[in-house]
Amino acid sequence: MLSVRVVKLGGNELDRPAWLEACARGLLPLDPVVVVHGGGRAVSAWSERLGLPVGKRDGLRVTTLAVAEVVELVLGGPVNRRVVAALRGAGLDAVGLSGVDGGLLTARPVREAGRAVLGHVGTIAQVRGALLESFLLAGLTPVIAPMAPEGGNGSATPLNVNADEAAAAIAGALRATELLLVSDVPGVQVDGLVQPVLDGADVDSLIEGGEASDGMAVKLRAAAAALRAGARAVRIGDLRLLDDARAGTRILATTAQPA
Repeated sequence: MLSVRVVKLGGNELDRPAWLEACARGLLPLDPVVVVHGGGRAVSAWSERLGLPVGKRDGLRVTTLAVAEVVELVLGGPVNRRVVAALRGAGLDAVGLSGVDGGLLTARPVREAGRAVLGHVGTIAQVRGALLESFLLAGLTPVIAPMAPEGGNGSATPLNVNADEAAAAIAGALRATELLLVSDVPGVQVDGLVQPVLDGADVDSLIEGGEASDGMAVKLRAAAAALRAGARAVRIGDLRLLDDARAGTRILATTAQPA
């Protein structure tokens, strides 16, 4: 199996060309790498232009069917192309994909008490890891927009999947050497201080105690899920994650890794 890293690039920073170019340069020495990107700011902007609701619940976007159509158009279109162009400009042979392409990702709806409280939102049920490995073996860098069809229904509007959660599922499926959740924050802060290391067992208590909320809570849950699924290491932080193995916050696994 390939020794690969999975890198998730934060959606709020993707409209900053200098930030994205710095990401691309930082990714070059990490090859082979799989990139997953968000695009929340762009989705919110287009939703507002179209008079659609913009709201979040526990760090996840509340997604009507109309908003899901915007997610598909924006993430799979201009945002994905922007990331691919930056990576190719830095020297990586990047290829743009969405979770729909080739059945790469399959999702199931997020439900609470039997209700889809977030709307057209999903969580990853399956990753076609062999497809990603074929791209990597060909020397290509997959750049993935995180939307995925429900079950085998590839003809319907795909479910909106949080990019951190999608990256975690992909990292687990590939038994990634490392999952890097890159945004504009230096790491997980507790009492105002960035923590160099956190035990995965502490994730729930940090969230319940209010030390981590909204987007950071989503990242921590995704980190723990990636480790449970088979990723070997996870770090959360800013651009320094790409060139400094000590940067950010490392999340430690608390359970035995799969064989």
